[in-house]
Amino acid sequence: MAFTRTVLGDISTSELGVTYMHEHLVIDSNIVQNQFEHIWLPSEEDAIAEATLCFDAGVRTLVDCMPMGSGGDIKKLRTISKKSSTNIIAATGMHTQKYYGSKDELLVADSETLATKFINDIEIGSQNTDIRAGLIKVSSSGEKLTPREKVLFEGAAQAHKVTGAPILTHCEHGIGAIAQIEELSQLDVSLSNVTISHGDKVNDTSYHTEILSSGVLVEYDQCLRQFSDKTPPSAELTLAMIERGFLSQIMLGTDGARRTLWKSLGGEPGLAWLYSDWSKVLLGVGLTDDDLKALFILNPAKALAFKEIKNVL
Repeated sequence: MAFTRTVLGDISTSELGVTYMHEHLVIDSNIVQNQFEHIWLPSEEDAIAEATLCFDAGVRTLVDCMPMGSGGDIKKLRTISKKSSTNIIAATGMHTQKYYGSKDELLVADSETLATKFINDIEIGSQNTDIRAGLIKVSSSGEKLTPREKVLFEGAAQAHKVTGAPILTHCEHGIGAIAQIEELSQLDVSLSNVTISHGDKVNDTSYHTEILSSGVLVEYDQCLRQFSDKTPPSAELTLAMIERGFLSQIMLGTDGARRTLWKSLGGEPGLAWLYSDWSKVLLGVGLTDDDLKALFILNPAKALAFKEIKNVL
C-alpha cells in the first residue's frame, strides 16, 4: 500500500483527497516576528479557522512547508490537523538562510549531520516529540547552488534514500530549478520523488518545458496573488504545460504565508479560494474536470508517497 506520513500518523495516499502542495500554516520564530512580520503566523486558532474554511470548500490535505527550526511548530500542526479535520503533512529539512540565527548549528553542519537530523524527524519525531515529518524540504537562492546549498541537498538525498520520504524544493523567485534538478540527479535521487516549488513566478514556457522534461514534479502556487487578474499568467502557464503533455507532473498550492491572504485575518482571497475559485479560472482557460482531478488529487497522491526502500545506506 502506498502511504504518506501525516502529523497524526501514516495513511494511504488514496485517503489524501484534494491536496494543497505548498502551505504555511505556522511560522513562529523571533526572526520572523522581528524581520518578516508580514508572514508571522504564530496562532493555532487563526490556522484552525483558515484550514477549516479550506475543509469546508472540499480540501482534505495541506502540506506545510516550513521546516522545524525556521519557524515551523509540529505540535501546533498536530492541533490544527485535529481541530480542522484536515490531513497535514509536516516538513523537515531547511529553508533559506535568512530564517536562521547566525550561530545556528544547522548552518555549519555537514551533510551527514543534516541527514541524521532529517531521518530522526521522519522516523522518530521532530522537536522532541513523537510527531513525525513526512517531507524533506530543501532550498536554493539563485541560478546556481552555493557550496552550502550543495551540502543541504546532499544531506536531503541521504535522508531520502534511508527513509523514502519525498523531497520538495524552494526556488527563490522561481529561479534555479535546473540547477536543483542537476544536483539531485547527480546525487542519484529519482526525480519522480522530487517536487519543485514556486516555478510559476517565472512565466517562461521554455523554462518550464525544460524543467518538466526532466521528469520532476512541479507545484504552481502564485494563484492567490493573481485572483483579480483578467488573464492570470499562472492559469495560462498551466494550460500550456498540459498541452505539451505534462499533466501528470503538475500540482497546485498557495504558498499562502502572507497574513494579507488569509480570510481569517481579514485578508483576501483566502486559502480556500485555490480550490473553490481558481478551479473555475482553470476551467475557463480550457482545462477539464479530469485535469483538475489530476492536479488536486491524483498527482499529489504520487508526489507524497514514500518510496519503497530496497537498499539502505
